[in-house]
Amino acid sequence: MKATARAHPIQGLVKYHGIREEELRVPYHDSISVSTAPSVTVTTVEFDPAFDEDVYVVDGDPLSGNGADRLDTVVDHVRERAGIDAPVRLESENSFPSNVGLGSSSSGFAAASMALVEAAGLDLTLPEISTIARRGSTSAARAVTGGFSDLRAGMNDEDCRSHRMETSLEDDLRIVIGLVPAYKETQQAHEEAEASHMFQGRLAHVHGQLADMRDAIRSGDFDRTFALAEHDTLSLAATTMTGPAGWVYWKPETLAIFEAVRELREDGVPVYFSTDTGATVYVNTTVGYVDRVEETVFDQGVETMTWEVGGPSEVLDESDALF
Repeated sequence: MKATARAHPIQGLVKYHGIREEELRVPYHDSISVSTAPSVTVTTVEFDPAFDEDVYVVDGDPLSGNGADRLDTVVDHVRERAGIDAPVRLESENSFPSNVGLGSSSSGFAAASMALVEAAGLDLTLPEISTIARRGSTSAARAVTGGFSDLRAGMNDEDCRSHRMETSLEDDLRIVIGLVPAYKETQQAHEEAEASHMFQGRLAHVHGQLADMRDAIRSGDFDRTFALAEHDTLSLAATTMTGPAGWVYWKPETLAIFEAVRELREDGVPVYFSTDTGATVYVNTTVGYVDRVEETVFDQGVETMTWEVGGPSEVLDESDALF
């Protein structure tokens, strides 16, 4: 019982903050994202009674701590659903930097869930698999369905699952990454979000933001979609920075990219910045302007990559297995 799968990470457009129910990793409110390619996580899993214990390896290193605990939750849920009790070996590789604000946990748990479900012989839809991935990382639910995806915040697996949104934005969107490699821990920020005096204000505001974002994406309105994403970045950061730890994830290079983006926009370029929890910047633009935008971001003294929209998670051929 062996399978390999891949998944693309996500850029949050309307991001969630705080976990309402820890075991199922149910967020306080809905969230919307877009998957990014060619960045990818590839994961191979194998259930075998001959194994002595579960083994998890990510980018060549044994997984431990909170990451291993969260993966245990996903693996145990799949074993329970499939009625199997064999230990599992899981190996995962990322094609992009992790723990710098590029969504590696989203693609990691999405690829793991896809591979686990396939190896266990379960016949599930992508929205159903998204409920499994969500147990490891809430954002991973949206990485399962790919493209522009919408995760509703219910209190159970019937309600809290991801669905892909239809939009004309996918072909024209280009995402220039301004890589600012500052290590961060998203989990701790979620744990203390409720203690921020800005948290209730965000909850009151975000439902209107979500409605506007859904309408903008479905109507294919690039400027409105990514202006909303830029605004949501500032809203999320305000909540994070006013929690007990007072985390400020942004670095001088982050702010320089923000300013450069605004200058480009004043010059008529359709371009908007966004960050998740981290210092690295997503710079969203269109095909016709991507070269100019990439050059401007590079001129801020950072490494750049240019990505596009990624599809849903998928099972790969046996020849793609990592072991």
